[in-house]
Amino acid sequence: MSRKYKFKNPTAAYFVSFATVFWIDVFTRQDYFSILEESITHCRKEKGMEVFAYCFMPSHVHLVFRSKHEEPSGLLRDFKGFTARKIIKAIEGNQQESRKEWLLWMFERAGKKNSNVSKNQLWQQHNKPIELWSGKVIKQKIDYIHMNPVEQGFVTNPIDWKYSSARNYADDETILKIDNEGMNLGIM
Repeated sequence: MSRKYKFKNPTAAYFVSFATVFWIDVFTRQDYFSILEESITHCRKEKGMEVFAYCFMPSHVHLVFRSKHEEPSGLLRDFKGFTARKIIKAIEGNQQESRKEWLLWMFERAGKKNSNVSKNQLWQQHNKPIELWSGKVIKQKIDYIHMNPVEQGFVTNPIDWKYSSARNYADDETILKIDNEGMNLGIM
């Protein structure tokens, strides 16, 4: 990984994006989105993750987050590892998954190409963390996250994408809670 893309400041908030292997549209079913949602909720409650913005897309995830325990790299590694195992298991057990064999074959294929993986690989390994150091950069990244479903043609208004914090910024926390106190701390 390039030196440009590392978690250098353990106390900082970061913008990260990470995608599935081969940019496969894995998140096409509610069950798979729910795994991401539950994992974020768990990480917020049990692992000290603060989430200031997010968007779950069919093939990738965007987050603006911070680790209260000053371990952003480990937190993200654990999140990706846990969600990968859980999503692959959900695909294996989903009788309605018409792409099951193909998806599992692709994950296995990706895993075989990577010496760090024992069997299947769901996520690409890079996260490209960008430290958020100013209000202008934070606003730019949050706007990018919220506009992603619009740019992809899924919705015409950012708040209409179910798995985006654009809804939270419009006072709708029905899907996933975010940490508003970051705004009071000068993070946002």
